[in-house]
Amino acid sequence: MKVDSVTQFALGAAVGEAVLGKKIGHKAMLWGGLCGTIPDLDVFIPMGNAVADFTYHRSFSHSLFVLLLLTPLVAWLAMKIHQQPQKMRQRWWLMIYLVFATHVLLDSFTAYGTQIFWPFVTTPMTWSTLFIIDPFYTVPLLVGLIGVLAMKRNKRRSHRWNLAGLVLSSIYLMWSIGVKIHVDHKIQQGLLAQGVEYQRLFTTPAPFNTLLWRGVAMTEDGYHEVYYSVFDDAPPSTNPYYPSQNNLLTSLRSQWSVQRLQWFTKGFYGVKLKDNKIIISDLRMGLEPAYVFQFAVAKQNANQVMAIDAMQMQPERDLNVLTKVWERIWSDDVVISPAA
Repeated sequence: MKVDSVTQFALGAAVGEAVLGKKIGHKAMLWGGLCGTIPDLDVFIPMGNAVADFTYHRSFSHSLFVLLLLTPLVAWLAMKIHQQPQKMRQRWWLMIYLVFATHVLLDSFTAYGTQIFWPFVTTPMTWSTLFIIDPFYTVPLLVGLIGVLAMKRNKRRSHRWNLAGLVLSSIYLMWSIGVKIHVDHKIQQGLLAQGVEYQRLFTTPAPFNTLLWRGVAMTEDGYHEVYYSVFDDAPPSTNPYYPSQNNLLTSLRSQWSVQRLQWFTKGFYGVKLKDNKIIISDLRMGLEPAYVFQFAVAKQNANQVMAIDAMQMQPERDLNVLTKVWERIWSDDVVISPAA
């Protein structure tokens, strides 16, 4: 799952303004914003089926190497449109590549990461310190850009507004890294204190903030869902457990869609049977049971399992859970679960 388009446009525009704003004015913001959206245009390329569309997104289009090759072409087009002199070429190259690079690196701080070293390394780089939409990161960028537009007559001060927005958003990003290290330690303490034996642990911010975090601790036949707020006095002590029907995949292990999802989720997946469909859920995005990415990979009739062309299922969204998320930030007495 990528960072939202508004944030990527704002980041690109801010980087463009910082690099070329003093030279070419507001055109730098426009081109920065446009280049900040280019890597995500791969969503319009059909990859074959729902799983392929899902797992090949943010691969070649988010590669630092591919984008380096694309940079001269985009720079040539921009300079052609605006009739820029050749002495500006390196500056345009620098601006465009920095916009591309900051886009893919920011995506790497979300739950799904980015294949920034494709095709040499295809495993997504994933730091998972930011939710895909976080106003605390985006708003400083937007305020800085508004400051640039509002202060046309005082260019020096307008550039400072943009720089301040970039600095504040970067400080927030650094904060998210520090908080994740702290949260991981606390959740591990809580699981250990309760005697929970798990194979792997994944943590990610809850929606729209970095104050409340969600952890998924995988066991052999299921997973624990854990919440921890930076305001909690002690490590988490209640961890709802959910079984996973992994045995349903026994006859499907050779299926490409199953193998691809197991690889892409890095083992953080759940399996269930619903309406005679075998569904694999990526546990890294969403709240139990409303996971954003769920795929039906087979049908089961009586004792017969038949693989199908994978299709994405609509999540069971309940926006009321966001109220629980907000309340849980401030109180560890609040329980976020399907029954809550």
